[in-house]
Amino acid sequence: MTAVPYFALLASALALLLAYYFAKTVMKADEGTDLMKEIGQAIREGAMAFLRREYQWVSAFVAAMFVLLLIVPIEGRPSASFAYLMGAVLSSIAGFVGMRIATAANTRTANAAREGAAKALPLAFKGGAVMGFTVAGLALLGISFNYLLWVTWLGVDSAFQVVAAFGLGASSIALFARIGGGIYTKAADVGGDLVGKVEAGIPEDDPRNPATIADAVGDNVGDVAGMGADLFESYAGSVVAPIVLVSLLLSGVFIEGDKLQVFGDYESLLMYPILIGALGMIASIVGALLTRGKEGQSLSTQLHTGQYIAMGLTVIFTIVGTQWLFGGASAADGSDIVQTPIFLSLTIIVGLLGGWAIGFVSEYFTSEHYKPVKGIASQSETGAATVTIEGIAQGKLSTLPSVALVVTMIGLSYWLGGAAFGNAGDVIGLYGVSLAAIGMLAVTGVIVAVDAYGPIADNAGGIAEMAELPSEVRDVTDSLDALGNTTAAVAKGFAVGSAAVTALALFKSFSLTAGSQVNLDINDTAVTIGLFLGAMTPFIFAAMTMSSVGRAAQAMIVEVRRQFAEIPGLREGQPGVKPDSRRCVDISTQAALREMLLPGGLAIVLPLAIGFVDVNALGGFLAGAVVTGFLLAIYMANSGGAWDNAKKYIEAGAHGGKGTDAHSAAVVGDTIGDPFKDTSGPAMNILIKVMTIVSLVFVPAFI
Repeated sequence: MTAVPYFALLASALALLLAYYFAKTVMKADEGTDLMKEIGQAIREGAMAFLRREYQWVSAFVAAMFVLLLIVPIEGRPSASFAYLMGAVLSSIAGFVGMRIATAANTRTANAAREGAAKALPLAFKGGAVMGFTVAGLALLGISFNYLLWVTWLGVDSAFQVVAAFGLGASSIALFARIGGGIYTKAADVGGDLVGKVEAGIPEDDPRNPATIADAVGDNVGDVAGMGADLFESYAGSVVAPIVLVSLLLSGVFIEGDKLQVFGDYESLLMYPILIGALGMIASIVGALLTRGKEGQSLSTQLHTGQYIAMGLTVIFTIVGTQWLFGGASAADGSDIVQTPIFLSLTIIVGLLGGWAIGFVSEYFTSEHYKPVKGIASQSETGAATVTIEGIAQGKLSTLPSVALVVTMIGLSYWLGGAAFGNAGDVIGLYGVSLAAIGMLAVTGVIVAVDAYGPIADNAGGIAEMAELPSEVRDVTDSLDALGNTTAAVAKGFAVGSAAVTALALFKSFSLTAGSQVNLDINDTAVTIGLFLGAMTPFIFAAMTMSSVGRAAQAMIVEVRRQFAEIPGLREGQPGVKPDSRRCVDISTQAALREMLLPGGLAIVLPLAIGFVDVNALGGFLAGAVVTGFLLAIYMANSGGAWDNAKKYIEAGAHGGKGTDAHSAAVVGDTIGDPFKDTSGPAMNILIKVMTIVSLVFVPAFI
């Protein structure tokens, strides 16, 4: 059993080696013409400059939390402070590496598109896979190393609470990266679209538009670095949650009937989440290596082949690995700790299939191939108002199947987890639920690779337009981009589904840590007050982040209008006349950094403030926030994705195509959906986990 963390270290090292191999492959590809290289360099410089400035700002917050963890009377200090710092640093490194390669892959993908989609798609995928396997590799590396350091080698007090602090560090970076990146990208996108497409009547990514470069930069800082930090945090949290939960549930005891039984050794239960993470990593590596471009095969099939292979291998590896791990583990009376290991395997498989199913729901509601998006597009015939109404309606409707799937997954994994332990099921059932979250994210490397492919393809299309490549090249990049919008929605489904399940496990850990100090009775006035405050918080968070996008977009609109009015020949596209793109990049950068602080700080400060006043109110607060946060995340992500693809469906020729009133109405819907799907919605799943893990780490101080 003690070999499991070392095996996980090996799996994470293989993932990082694969990321390095893919990075070298991408960098060897041809960048194209001198103009393409110039555009690519401008995007890369803007993206890396933003990331450096963002990390400088966030480092002050990380330093403050590091000191707070040192001085507040919590379990495991000062070790928890260093585990927290490690989580933050590894998440930052993953974002930096992924961003660097993504901004190199975009130009090379655009150039490869000159030879067709079969050449461009695998290159864009490899660029995304660098982020995917850097995120998954460093997350698994950090968790395994922290387990070995604090639990196995040093044996510090409250070692598992220390491991939880690693997850808090990852969450801190993810929160600000998602908010800051989301505000940046949508300020540029909304501002550029409204002035360029609607007012000036020029195409998307037209080189005359001053916001085009800023928009391309935003795709990287929001959808690559921000998304990578999000999935790093999700992956780390999904593995940490069952480790902490089982350490609290089974700290030596469990209940069998009316008797108290003592485990002789429950280390295998602690190792199991790490083992699944390692097995899923190996499966993801195989799947990524088998993703190749093929002429005549649909783009969707090519891109998803690796994901399906990884999922299939994970199922096989999980069944074999579970049987190996629990084959010889026994309780004090000589009986098996896990009486039916296959049931634990099934909790992982339920999570894996549940994540895929939630992803399919997201695809159904956001893909132009299905009824919801086509219905939104048809509403464009009667104007922007009906487009907006239908998009909101479909997004809210999408919560029904998503919630049904999550509820089914929780109930089934709870039963399976309990059944694996026989009569102790009522005590340990939530362990099965927490394992389902690992199942959802077991193939994180491939999930992130497929998601990060999207912004690379989007950037490639923009570069093709700005470099004035032939229309057939843009047709190729448009087909890649349309697929990327759908894959992004699917990845958001995985992330938010796992957030709900992981938050439930962390919430139970919070209750167990607080012990008798917490009484989550709905008749308790403090709990009721907390419920209302918690249910309100995701709405306030969404309002703050969307208002931030609105203010930043307003500044961008004013600047783009000014340049069109004051730079002679810019709007007409006279030779040699170029916009001041640096000014637009600077506007988005300053706005994003300024606007991310308040909503980001809210997620940390609120649970601390409530917890120090009344821990029962904090329990109610977390319960309310998890439920409404999950629903808002699904609604906003799917509404935004549907509006976006309805616009692209029209641009492909439906309802009159580009330049029509229907197209203008769809563009308005798309701009409304931009902060929905890329700012407020994705940040929601981080919000609920950050507040839960902050409460878990600091609960000893509250009581």
